[in-house]
Amino acid sequence: MNSITPTASPLDQDVTMKAVIQDRYGTSEVLRVGDVAVPEPGEREVLIKVHAAGLDRGTEHLMTGKPYAMRLATGLRRPKNPISGRDVAGTVVKVGSAVTRFAVGDEVYGVAPGSFAEYAVGPENKLARKPANLTFAQAAVVPISAGTALQALRDVGRVRAGQKVLIIGASGGVGSYAVQLATILGAQVTGVASAAKGDFVRSLGADHVLDYDRDDFADGTRRYDLVLDIGGGPSLGRLRRALEPRGTVVFVGSENTGTITGLGRPLRGVMLSLFVRQRLALLMAKERASDLDILTAHLETGQLTPSIAGSYPLARAMDAMRLLEAGEVRGKVVIIPEDR
Repeated sequence: MNSITPTASPLDQDVTMKAVIQDRYGTSEVLRVGDVAVPEPGEREVLIKVHAAGLDRGTEHLMTGKPYAMRLATGLRRPKNPISGRDVAGTVVKVGSAVTRFAVGDEVYGVAPGSFAEYAVGPENKLARKPANLTFAQAAVVPISAGTALQALRDVGRVRAGQKVLIIGASGGVGSYAVQLATILGAQVTGVASAAKGDFVRSLGADHVLDYDRDDFADGTRRYDLVLDIGGGPSLGRLRRALEPRGTVVFVGSENTGTITGLGRPLRGVMLSLFVRQRLALLMAKERASDLDILTAHLETGQLTPSIAGSYPLARAMDAMRLLEAGEVRGKVVIIPEDR
């Protein structure tokens, strides 16, 4: 931890900042860059000078306001927090009165709602020291996606060394980390992705790769101890046909659909588990510093590597979101605020 306080804070000059904002729910067309006030940290929060911010599926959900049930927390008609972004990597420039884990000058990464901006506020219990061997851009694409993958495998999937794991959606943000983490945990990994992304999934360490347009993971030729359903498409019947008799399916998060909860299929799976030997479980991921500390250890040893598909300035954040909407991203995309 760096306890040296700079003699002049950048906030001495900056009272406003550039940020990617939205005034209503919708597609990437609702995003725009504007000037907003620099936020003030609460007593257990820190203010971060944002050097890079990762784009994750959760940010897309917050942009669209789907599934609709989430609006009870995020705002019924328009977002309560109009600034986009959640993943962050940057330098602490101000700390709240009760903060004990960080000091001004520390380089951190983690979760800070509103990270598509020049400054963002994050709670200290959702931040960790930036891995020493990563750039800010690399660190920014780790927190939410890798944390979700870790919890899906370890906490809900209860994966063990030697087990056969199928990852549906292996080339995306969560999937690309899940392939690597399952390999680190000693599993035999099969990834499902498009043919164009097959080589990418193999490069992550997958033992086998299936083309979702040509190969049927549920044809009975191979059964798995654990299936991570990140893609959100297969029927419950197909998922169960791919499982060992006492295998587990983990549904990773909600689905960006027009339904109220986005959890219809996963919830039916959870209910079905009450009557069958196979286990179908829903992950509702949590953002926590303790998981970041575990990920940092893997990142600093080189076992875990972020995959950046591209970087975009704030002014082109909507272009990055369009790629995510179209399913064209391999790994993660990073947003880099321009220097003022």
